[in-house]
Amino acid sequence: MLLSGCITADRPELDIDIPPAYRAAPGARDDARPALDWWRGFRSGELTSLIEEAQTANFDVAAAVARILEADAQSKIAGAPLIPTIDLRANAVRSRASQANGSTGRSERVNYTVALDASYEIDFWGKNRAISRAAQESAIFSRFDRDTVKLGAVVSVATAYFLVLSSQDRLRIARSNLAAASRVLTLIRQRQEAGTASQLEVAQQETLVATQRAAIPTLDQAMRQNMATLAVLIGRAPVNLKVRGGSLYRLGIPRVTAGLPSELMLQRPDIRAAEAQLASADASVEAARAAFYPSITLTGQYGVTSMALKNLFTPQAIFYNIAANLAQPIVDGFRLEGQLELAKGRQIEFLNVYRKAIVSAFGDVEIALIAVADATERERLQQQVVTSSQRAFDIAETRLREGTVDLVTVLITQQALFTAQDNRVEVRLARLQAVLSLFQALGGSWFPPPAEGISSTVQ
Repeated sequence: MLLSGCITADRPELDIDIPPAYRAAPGARDDARPALDWWRGFRSGELTSLIEEAQTANFDVAAAVARILEADAQSKIAGAPLIPTIDLRANAVRSRASQANGSTGRSERVNYTVALDASYEIDFWGKNRAISRAAQESAIFSRFDRDTVKLGAVVSVATAYFLVLSSQDRLRIARSNLAAASRVLTLIRQRQEAGTASQLEVAQQETLVATQRAAIPTLDQAMRQNMATLAVLIGRAPVNLKVRGGSLYRLGIPRVTAGLPSELMLQRPDIRAAEAQLASADASVEAARAAFYPSITLTGQYGVTSMALKNLFTPQAIFYNIAANLAQPIVDGFRLEGQLELAKGRQIEFLNVYRKAIVSAFGDVEIALIAVADATERERLQQQVVTSSQRAFDIAETRLREGTVDLVTVLITQQALFTAQDNRVEVRLARLQAVLSLFQALGGSWFPPPAEGISSTVQ
C-alpha cells in the first residue's frame, strides 16, 4: 500500500492567472450574486411560465438527464471490482455410460452439487479504485453538463420570446407609420387637386406608403416563426402553443452584478464540467500506470457434492479449495505503454479544455458587461433621436396642412421618424439580449459550494 501511494496522475499545474476584478466592473463585490430564479427579474409572467416549462419539457434537457442515468450506471459497473464476486451454483447431473463397449457396472449415475464460488482481485496498486474514481468523476461531469444544457435552454427560450415581442413592436410601429404615411398621401393628393403639388410628389409619397406596407408581411413572418421556435424549445408542436406577447417596453430590466472572477470557477456549470472531466482523466492516468504492476487475485470455492441427494448436506459431502494467483505483464507488444500514453494525452487535452473554459468565462463576462453598458447608452441616445424625429414630423405634417412646407422636407422627416422608431426597438432588444448574455456568462443561478471531496482539481 505504501508503494501504491506513489502512483499518481502527475498532472501539470493549472497555471491560470485569476484577475482580481473585471475591467468593465472594477467595483464588484463578492456578495453580489444573481437570484436562483433570475429570469423573474424581467417581470413577465408568461416568460416565467415558458422557462419553467422548458426546464422539464425541453428535449435536450431530457437527453442530458438520461446521460446522467447512463453515467451513474457506468460508475456502478466500474466500481464492481472493488467488491468480491460471489456466485451460488447448484446443479444435478444424471449420466449414463455406454454399454456397447462391454463395460459393466451401473449404467446411470447421478451427481448433486451446491457450491459458493468467490473471487477478489486485491487492489494493491489502486488500479480498480482509480477506474472507479474516473467513472464517478464522469458522473459528476454529466450533472454539470445537464446544468449547462438547461441554462442554454433557458436562454434560448428567453431569446425567442424577446424576438416575438420585438416583432410585435415593430409590427405596431410599421402599421402606425403606414397610417401616418397614408394620411400624408391624402394631404398631398388634395394639394395636387388644388394644383399645388405635382404628380412626382404624389408618386414619391406613394412609394413610401408601399414600402411601409411591404415591410408588414416580413415582420409578421418573423413573429410567427419565432413563436414556432419557442414551441419547439418547450417540447410542444407549434399549433399547441399560443403566445400572448406584448411589448419589449413592458418588460423589466433586471440589475445584474458580476461579482468577482474567482467565484466564476464555482459558478459556471461548463467550468465545473471541465473540472470533473479533468479529474476523470487524472484517475485514468493512475489506473493506466498501476496496470504495469502485478495483479493478485484470490479465488475460493466451498460447497457440497454427493451422488445421493439424502447425503448432500452431510459433513462427508463438503469440499473446498482456495487459490491465490499472481499475474505480471512481461511482453504485451507495448499495449500497456500505449494505454498510459493515451491516458496522459487525454489528461493534457482536458487540462487545456479546462484552462480554456476558465479564460473563456472571464472573456464572456467582460464582453457581456460591455454590451450591457453600451446598449443602455445606445437606448438612451436612440430615445432622443425618436423624440426629436417625432417632433420634426409633427411640425412638418402641421405645416403641410397649412401649405407652408416643402414636400421633400415632409418626406425626409417621415423616413427619419420611421427609421428611428424601428431602430429603437432593435436597440431595446439588444439591451435585453445583453442582460440575458450576462446572466448566461455568470452561469445563470449561483450554485451552492461543492461538497468536500467531490472534486479536488482546483488547487
